[in-house]
Amino acid sequence: MHYWSRSRKKLWKKGESSGHTQRILRWFVDCDRDTLLFEVEQHGGACHTGFASCFYVELDQQGNDLPPKEEPLFNPDSVYKA
Repeated sequence: MHYWSRSRKKLWKKGESSGHTQRILRWFVDCDRDTLLFEVEQHGGACHTGFASCFYVELDQQGNDLPPKEEPLFNPDSVYKA
């Protein structure tokens, strides 16, 4: 998969620096044909923080962070070298 990065201001390929890639399984378009949704098979962690997904922070009823219920899959410091 390729993504637009607002912080990098460029297109980037998932896994180009980490090696953690995605394989497209299915893709969908909404009824207005202005949004795409991809179902992917993730190989390695998807999040630059080391977690399987970027959605690892659950919030309580007041909007406060709850402790993660999972462990990171990898150490980002060993994958993303400056």
